[in-house]
Amino acid sequence: MRILDRLDASLDLPEHEAMVLEQVRQLAVEKIAPRAAGHDEAGTYPADNIADMNALGMNAMFVPEALGGLGLSYAVYLACVREISKACASTGIIWATTFHGMKPVMDFGSDDLKARVMGQVAEGAIGALCITEPTAGSDATGMKTRFRADGNEIVIDGGKTFISNGDIADFLLIFGKWDGIDDDKKAISALVLEKGTPGFEALTKERKMGHRAAPTCGLAFDGCRVPMTNLLGEPGDGLGILLTSLNKSRPSVAAHALGIARGAFEDAVAYINERRQSGRRIVEFQGIQFMLADLATDLALTEEWLWRVARMVDGGATDFGVEASMLKMRASDIAMKIATEAVQLHGGYGYIQDFRAERLMRDAKITQIWEGTNQIHRQFIGRHFMER
Repeated sequence: MRILDRLDASLDLPEHEAMVLEQVRQLAVEKIAPRAAGHDEAGTYPADNIADMNALGMNAMFVPEALGGLGLSYAVYLACVREISKACASTGIIWATTFHGMKPVMDFGSDDLKARVMGQVAEGAIGALCITEPTAGSDATGMKTRFRADGNEIVIDGGKTFISNGDIADFLLIFGKWDGIDDDKKAISALVLEKGTPGFEALTKERKMGHRAAPTCGLAFDGCRVPMTNLLGEPGDGLGILLTSLNKSRPSVAAHALGIARGAFEDAVAYINERRQSGRRIVEFQGIQFMLADLATDLALTEEWLWRVARMVDGGATDFGVEASMLKMRASDIAMKIATEAVQLHGGYGYIQDFRAERLMRDAKITQIWEGTNQIHRQFIGRHFMER
């Protein structure tokens, strides 16, 4: 058994979760992976993949039992993100984005909101996380979307950009600023908007380098009204909710990146064990072996950190922001590095669409940008060591 297989075997999930992971892995290999190239080339939403995942009840795994789900561990959720993303990165991020958007609802939503939303999510409803605006990327305090109280309702005006699942989501978690609170940080608030709300419009889908099957679009809010019970916490609680939520979504993005990395690495190893140059298999050249040693070591160590962070979350840890940033930063850098080297190891074939190395390289790039650019994460990690 090779080192990466031993690492997978060491995850040590409970029997019922190991069975779930094996079902997801089988679905990824047998159905999702064969469709990935077609969806990528056509830029079509992978409704068939999502339907198969819903038939398996995959959304239910991260919804608590009390809210109609299965309440499985964060570790098995991350493992499933990795397997789906390895098969089709677009499908992986569509599914993971529902977790990113709806986990704060589970953690901070009112009983009324959770009762209305989470049962539908467990049955397959899609979620979206709406933070980014033209003036607010890694610095969320620059957002311009406004929330205004009007009796028992909240009125929403503004817009968002680069929103994954924006045009397909049934429920959207939106961050904006509360009218009447002047401080940019203290004004940030969060609420849930339902698909079909008057005044809500999903704008043109973006044409992207990678993840072509995963819809990304801008959103416009023109006098949208939602019940006051759709607010998470109190007005001004949004920044704390946002930071807490990102600590849970960043390991998910890391698992997504590691799925891409694992797929690229396995493809490259298989290819260089078959392809010959000068009468020798490419894998027999010492320079190539050195490259494999570095890539495999980086991948194994980063995956081990993924499971460490998962154990922290499942153990009830609340202070793991630095660990989550380290994980997201390193996993996405490794994904881009391995995907790039996989293209190189395939030679000219890596540059054409007959081999998925080309697609994996395109898919890997965004993982270094979303959920906070890696430059922002390095700054955050570095500041951690400043003496108070």
